[in-house]
Amino acid sequence: MNPTPHSRNRRSARRGPAVSAALTLAASVTVAAALVSCGSDSDGPSSEGSRTSAPDASSFSEKTASPLKSKASEAAESARSSASEAEASASERADEYEASVSADTERANQAAEKALKDVTGRGNAMSDVSMTGKPRSETGGVLASVVTFTNRTDKTADFAVRVDFRNSSGKTVETRYIGTENLEPGKRAQRYAISHEPPEPKLSAHLVKAQRY
Repeated sequence: MNPTPHSRNRRSARRGPAVSAALTLAASVTVAAALVSCGSDSDGPSSEGSRTSAPDASSFSEKTASPLKSKASEAAESARSSASEAEASASERADEYEASVSADTERANQAAEKALKDVTGRGNAMSDVSMTGKPRSETGGVLASVVTFTNRTDKTADFAVRVDFRNSSGKTVETRYIGTENLEPGKRAQRYAISHEPPEPKLSAHLVKAQRY
């Protein structure tokens, strides 16, 4: 027997809620699957909660720069220390050299005074010694003369001279003995005759004796 239109309508009405529920469930499953797919896709954006935070560039730079700055500071301090030590060493060597030169000069001057002690007259080497005054502007106001020794013999020789510093009246105020040792044949040597007297009154240097021995 064929169903009447009224009975078909009742069956359709009964199926309506079931179909709607099934469609709703299917749509939910599809949306969930899509969300899962998006979350697991390696090329797509991840959720905020699962995203890996990138390193803080400023923090990273600070952590790496700090040891480097420390190393640079240590290297600079080491360089300054080395330079200071080198400078101190050079200064010490200069002081030692100056002291040794002064000691040699003083010894030669003492030997010159001793050599001239018994020399009568002006000595045998006046023609081998000359003296030139230094401008006071170059000596800080000190009266100084350059004494030049020339060995014109064929043998190594020592030389001794006496220099008198006299005032304007011709009176000797100060006497200095200057010497040079082991001067080879044909060679020249220069020494300084320096007055220790005050700038005033003005004095003048005079070569009094010169002896080769």
